[in-house]
Amino acid sequence: MKILVSVDIEGVAGVYHPEQTRAGNPEYERARRLMAAEASAAIAGAFDAGASEVYVNDSHGGFRNMPPDLLDARAQAIQGKPRYLSMVAGVELGVDGLVCIGYHARSKGRGILAHTINSFAFARVRFNGQELGELGIYGLLAGQYGVPVIAASGDDAFIAEYRALLPATRFIEVKRATGFGSGTSLSPEAACAAIRAGVAEAVPQARATAPLAMAGPIVVELQTQTPALADLFCQWPTLARTGGDALRFDAPDVESAVRMLNCLSAMSSVLR
Repeated sequence: MKILVSVDIEGVAGVYHPEQTRAGNPEYERARRLMAAEASAAIAGAFDAGASEVYVNDSHGGFRNMPPDLLDARAQAIQGKPRYLSMVAGVELGVDGLVCIGYHARSKGRGILAHTINSFAFARVRFNGQELGELGIYGLLAGQYGVPVIAASGDDAFIAEYRALLPATRFIEVKRATGFGSGTSLSPEAACAAIRAGVAEAVPQARATAPLAMAGPIVVELQTQTPALADLFCQWPTLARTGGDALRFDAPDVESAVRMLNCLSAMSSVLR
């Protein structure tokens, strides 16, 4: 059995502040090590449950956060960008299940460091009328490849957001949110132990878990953080302006929708 572990940083135990997520400061250097430790715990849990291969996808920011020498040596690391499948690159390798570690609530949610893909650019994202955050968006992309989300870790607000959408997923709570930049966290050691145990429980169910699915075509409705961003994005001829800070576009399937969102995210750097 092959397992893909996708690892973000905002949902990692002990991470509360944007400074911890941005390269170039001591807080980030500590946080990236916490991220790698939780990734290694998930890898170990997958192997405990009999996985034959594990891929670990560095899924935050520039996609090169986790020092490879700190990852469980049995896994193969997917790092660097750009890559078409972004946070779930590796689902095309014939994996049986997706584990999402360090994930967070969507933009405008009540979780710690809540955002969707790009906190500078995107306020709300809807696929066919359904508002989604990163787990929903990338869970659907994995589902297009026939891969289910079997486990996910993060804070309590993130978990509450996704229980109904992913009822068969094993959720692992590592901290509780009391605000955008505050909460109560397990110790790194306790969080890693919970992740290892939770992933080990989830892996044997991978082939019996249904992938998250949304049939195309996909209507994507995007609310931007400012009207200036909508001005910028709507220079793309296939995007339609629907409000001061809102636009929409059509995509034939989830992968096409995600690739367009990631193009817009990259475009937003023009206005930073």
